[in-house]
Amino acid sequence: MKSKPKINRLRSPLNPQRRRLNNRLRQQQDKLPFSPRSEEDVQSLRQITEGVIFIAREPITMTKLVQYARLRNGKEARQLIEQLNKQYDQTNGAYRIEQVAGGYQLMSRPVFCSWLKRLEYTVAPQRFSKPSIETLAVIAYRQPVLRAEIEAIRGVGCGEVIRQLMERDLVRIAGRSEELGRPYLYATTRTFLGLFGLEAIEDLPTMKLPAPLEVPEAA
Repeated sequence: MKSKPKINRLRSPLNPQRRRLNNRLRQQQDKLPFSPRSEEDVQSLRQITEGVIFIAREPITMTKLVQYARLRNGKEARQLIEQLNKQYDQTNGAYRIEQVAGGYQLMSRPVFCSWLKRLEYTVAPQRFSKPSIETLAVIAYRQPVLRAEIEAIRGVGCGEVIRQLMERDLVRIAGRSEELGRPYLYATTRTFLGLFGLEAIEDLPTMKLPAPLEVPEAA
């Protein structure tokens, strides 16, 4: 009796139709009627929301924020975040809640960067070699992209560089191509968005990459 072939289940980018459906469901949920909260309840929820965002090690998504802070919906979460940011602005606070990498994160204001750098435990900035920067740029602007396309644009092999970027959780396998051999497709991660302060990949600055190098056919 023949055994069933193994199926590789790879994480792929969110389907646009599914993303639109999720957005519509969230919008419908935001419109549901609720009884008004007391000022004490609102104050308590602001503190809880602030605490959840503060303790999160990475940008927390709206869904998780609503779940962990036990809020009614995304609309209430956004209102609380706006109120918190208003408080920070009025008191010249050192922090603000910013939307980055598809979630929310408590971030220090740029004006305090020079002071924070003096702290011994400040996280050292990630350093990239020129090949890493070039490869990461190609993946970011062409994703999902084949390794062959990356190498055609750069003109050199990129296997080891891609492996290093994956180890740093900046690049992921986004699926397989329908081409012969079904090679892997590569894309960036949420860690990449957070590192460069982007909310979504569409926020990347406009950049024109060189066309892939043409390989001459054998005579």
